[in-house]
Amino acid sequence: MVIATELCALSEYRIYPGNGKLFIRRDGRPMFFGTSKAYSLTMQRKKPAKLVWTQAWRRLNKKGLTETLTKKRTRRTNKVARAVVGISLEDIRKRAAQKPEFRTAQREAALKEVKSRKAASKGKGGKGQAGQTYSSKVPKTVKRAQKGGSQR
Repeated sequence: MVIATELCALSEYRIYPGNGKLFIRRDGRPMFFGTSKAYSLTMQRKKPAKLVWTQAWRRLNKKGLTETLTKKRTRRTNKVARAVVGISLEDIRKRAAQKPEFRTAQREAALKEVKSRKAASKGKGGKGQAGQTYSSKVPKTVKRAQKGGSQR
């Protein structure tokens, strides 16, 4: 046999037939109250979430969820090695296997080569940088003197 029960508007407890009060609001919405305490607190405009014994407070403060909700299992992400545009996967693995001393020596040799190339290009003449002069930076807020006109 199924018994038609209502839920209390404040506490959200079940209200069985023959118990509680039915209050019709001005907008026509019915509100069921299980006890005079619930009715009184609603008339005082108390918030159910601030009353410790209500279901709203228990939901807000995560009480009584242990038996219904189990902890979600997190999946570990697996690291996958992929080839980069300029280099294949095998080359990446070879470089990772190399000793750090060998790699630093390679890096230094490459730097020396770049420096020697720059020095060679400067010796030939390169770009004409000798005749250029640079003005110091002036903040945007400071007004500069105009070249061809009177200042006001």
